[in-house]
Amino acid sequence: MSKLTDRISYLRGLAAGMKLNPEEGVNRLMLEMLDVMGETAESIEALSDAHGELSEYVESIDEDLADLEADLYDEEDEEYAGDEDGEDGDDVELDGSLLYECPHCHETVELDPDELDLEEDHPCPNCGEELFPELPEDVD
Repeated sequence: MSKLTDRISYLRGLAAGMKLNPEEGVNRLMLEMLDVMGETAESIEALSDAHGELSEYVESIDEDLADLEADLYDEEDEEYAGDEDGEDGDDVELDGSLLYECPHCHETVELDPDELDLEEDHPCPNCGEELFPELPEDVD
């Protein structure tokens, strides 16, 4: 039992020990208030129990999600370990090199990130077009 329900039980005991006449106005009011406080305490206790169960359930879901993410990302890492052509169109870094898909011929080009300067021209070795074309001024 919670502290609140214990205290309300104590107050009910005091009221019973005082032998309050429920027919008198003030006594009736106090007894009804004790009943309302008791119902409120029971509701709070039920909410607290439900909250505890819900917290445990959410924690269980969170653990399951973490396991799922670990399995999913481990599989994804294994997929990219042998994928040297970057078929998904994203940049993939392998052994210090960067694989980049040419926006013109869509061939994968291997770049050294240490030598990469976006202020310089970088022609595609396959089609000769610029790998990093300048964007129009109105594009953010």
